[in-house]
Amino acid sequence: MTSIRDIAKIAGVSPASVSRILNNDPTFHINEAGRVIEIARKLNYNKADKKRGPKQPDSSLSVALVMRYGNMREFNAPYFLNMHKGIDEEAKKWHLRVEQPFKLDDPDKNWTDLANYGAVIIEGEMTAAAIEQIQNINPNVIFLDVNTNIRGCNIYIGGKSAVVNLDGKIVLRKDDLREDGYIAWMKMHNFDQYCHIFTANWSADEALEATNQLLQLKDRPTAIVVTSNPMALGVYKALNDANVNIPNDISVASFDDVEINRFLTLTLSSIDMNTEEMGKATIRFICFRQLTY
Repeated sequence: MTSIRDIAKIAGVSPASVSRILNNDPTFHINEAGRVIEIARKLNYNKADKKRGPKQPDSSLSVALVMRYGNMREFNAPYFLNMHKGIDEEAKKWHLRVEQPFKLDDPDKNWTDLANYGAVIIEGEMTAAAIEQIQNINPNVIFLDVNTNIRGCNIYIGGKSAVVNLDGKIVLRKDDLREDGYIAWMKMHNFDQYCHIFTANWSADEALEATNQLLQLKDRPTAIVVTSNPMALGVYKALNDANVNIPNDISVASFDDVEINRFLTLTLSSIDMNTEEMGKATIRFICFRQLTY
């Protein structure tokens, strides 16, 4: 339900000003009056019953969500589950309709369908040529969970970032930003000789295998940095199977900080990525951009 405060927040005026404008107060005049009325119209504000009029908002308030994968990976990984939860919850708050017209790796997809939406959210990095073509169809494109501006502990276990084209085919694999940060920190502190990287495909199984490989090193590490919590499960399993004590023999730190951490022995040290807030922030950005211009 859209409130006067919602409209005031977007318009950058006081709730009292919004109320006087929407109630056609003849003694009240400000330059933002037209913008307030337009925002109220787009949000389908109804001062009679404080509810949206039409159940279906116009296309400017609809959002296309193009997910990265067609398999179950995004539905099973807590990282993506929380991200999508944030998108859905914030979209409901702003009465936005979120649809998934296709996924990046779908064999049959019509990119021109994106012109029918007020904004487009795409998960994953794409080539510069692909981004330009999409922007020609819909200029309101937001890339989530990726830094499109970038081209280019003793152990890091992670995966590569994939850059795809319009067909969803991988044309380039590049270092993950967390990997770049790990390498930079190790070099900054003159630990180059202890810098080791094992690349997996983001799964627990491959992280387990990578850990088994690092245990064969002549000089075992004293700490392992893992890219994600699901991969950390594989690391824990491998270390426990090898009777390596955590954290006395090897310390383990990871990213995501999902609920499953509480059930590990010992509890996993993990950085809270707060992907739910990432999803919410994306929707808020869309709302403010669409409704204030």
